[in-house]
Amino acid sequence: MATITSFDDMVNEHLSYDLLKAETLQRNWLLRTVQRDDGWLGGNNIVVPFQGNRASSVSWGGLSAQGDISKHGYVRGNISTQKEVWGTLQFEHTDLIRHDGRVSEKSFLKILPEQLDDFLTYNKERVSLNMLNGSADRAEAAWAGGNDGLFSARHPERFTIGEKFYVDDDNSAAAGPAYVREIDLNTGVLTCYDARTGGALFNFTGYAGADNAKLYFDGTQPGVGNGFISLREQILPATAGGSSTLFGVTKSAYPFTQSIVEDGSAMTEANMISKIFNHYIKVINRGSGKSDTVVMSFKNLGAAMKSLENNPFQKGQYHIVQDSNKVTAYGWGEIKVMGPRGVLTFVGVQEADDDVIYFLDTKSIKFHSNGFFRKRVAPDGKSYYEVRAQDGYSYLVDIALFGELAVYRPRNQGALYNVDVTLSDA
Repeated sequence: MATITSFDDMVNEHLSYDLLKAETLQRNWLLRTVQRDDGWLGGNNIVVPFQGNRASSVSWGGLSAQGDISKHGYVRGNISTQKEVWGTLQFEHTDLIRHDGRVSEKSFLKILPEQLDDFLTYNKERVSLNMLNGSADRAEAAWAGGNDGLFSARHPERFTIGEKFYVDDDNSAAAGPAYVREIDLNTGVLTCYDARTGGALFNFTGYAGADNAKLYFDGTQPGVGNGFISLREQILPATAGGSSTLFGVTKSAYPFTQSIVEDGSAMTEANMISKIFNHYIKVINRGSGKSDTVVMSFKNLGAAMKSLENNPFQKGQYHIVQDSNKVTAYGWGEIKVMGPRGVLTFVGVQEADDDVIYFLDTKSIKFHSNGFFRKRVAPDGKSYYEVRAQDGYSYLVDIALFGELAVYRPRNQGALYNVDVTLSDA
């Protein structure tokens, strides 16, 4: 029996083509955009102060009675737990010594070019997706699970072969783990098994898209809940899929802990732009920030651009600001749209869900961490962990992130929820 290798079958051949790799577009807009504080060492709370009310004693014709004087009120929220996420790479000893003669940091980087960078990018994408939406992906509404391992995902591009997930919905307990074996990008169907290798097709019987079935990242499933507190949870109220509290403070108890949200189910491709600007007016009237960054999925950005293209007021009431179109190398697109109350920046984000459009003041959103993403290093200086098995030695490299996302000024933010825009062929 030979010792195991992962890369060696690629080296003694003439390779006419570069190694086929996944797309380089990155799905980490939120993590790249919000404010960052990398000095939270953990072990202590981060106080999140919210304003409860403003001083309001103003009297006509005389001084306010002393007992009627209303003072400024403040509410003490706090982040008490530092969430953590770990990513692990595995390298085989035989791969490393065949190409460098010894195991060293140089071996790791030589045998698998860019793997560490690729994996770090993948970690950032997963974290950004979690922080924006809260969970991995929902099933299509018409999907009803069976004992066939097939899960009809709304966003199959978010998954990769070999990933571990847990399934849950509003009616049944979380079940899993499920491992993705095949992905059909055209139909959106994932084929899942109950084991990483071997095993049987996963039994999805009892779960349905109509019951809000989802595949959750490992550790984020209900009952465990180790994921970061997402924008969806922090901005939306409990009645719209968000949380009822924010860092220990009941949202509905104070106006400053409430974001300005509205049901967007009546939005269509034709009225999309006017609906967005109408809600923006509501946000700036009732809120208190500059929430002019409108974050949406690419589907909704496409609908918005088609709406502008077909808008009879294209050169009047609503129009795209000249030369404002921007497609970044990171995989998101931006346009600036002029409306009756100013200019909004529409941002199309690959990792955004289709049912929510956010109006963000990004300067009042911060990610606190203990040094951001870091490779785990042992006290003896080694950056890998050695494992011995009958088929050879392996080396594990771990990347960790400790922290939490905080919306400091919820009232500065807004959202349209229940969005379900149908794209026309026109």
